[in-house]
Amino acid sequence: MEIYFVIGALVLLAAYVLLSYNGLVNARNTVEEAFSTMDVYLKKRWDLIPNIVETVKGYAKHEQDTLENVVKLRNSAYDRMSQDDKIAVDSQMTGALSKLMAISESYPDLKANQNFLDLSAQLARVEEDIANSRKYYNAVVRNFNNKVQMFPSNMISAVFGFKAAKMFEAAESEKENVQVRF
Repeated sequence: MEIYFVIGALVLLAAYVLLSYNGLVNARNTVEEAFSTMDVYLKKRWDLIPNIVETVKGYAKHEQDTLENVVKLRNSAYDRMSQDDKIAVDSQMTGALSKLMAISESYPDLKANQNFLDLSAQLARVEEDIANSRKYYNAVVRNFNNKVQMFPSNMISAVFGFKAAKMFEAAESEKENVQVRF
């Protein structure tokens, strides 16, 4: 009778390990899929940037610092970046693009330029897609990290080498209060 109890306990333990491992693999694959989805939108924005910079260049010749910063960020080899590098560059790129779009407010001719209007509309759509994909990515990362860090599945994740994933976070400059003056 005792042997059946031991065998039953071992079967239950093996089933738990198998189910936990498969749950961790499933969660990790969901994180990778969510990042890949977001990566498509980040790449789309990446490809829009040279067109926007060229359009702005013709109007804002004395805004070289901002333009050079955007170009410098854009000249990184996107396809060779790691996931963490893409997250870091995205944060910098978001700030640089905000400054670039703010420049357009100072140039009425630029704001009226059809090419700039089309590119701005495309960028706005891509930014919305990026924001939505970041939300989804962070939600699946949270679920994965919970599995990796919470007891008892944390023991299985430690044995099989699962590590917590990094979430997308707003840059410090994006967290500052916006000054509105009338």
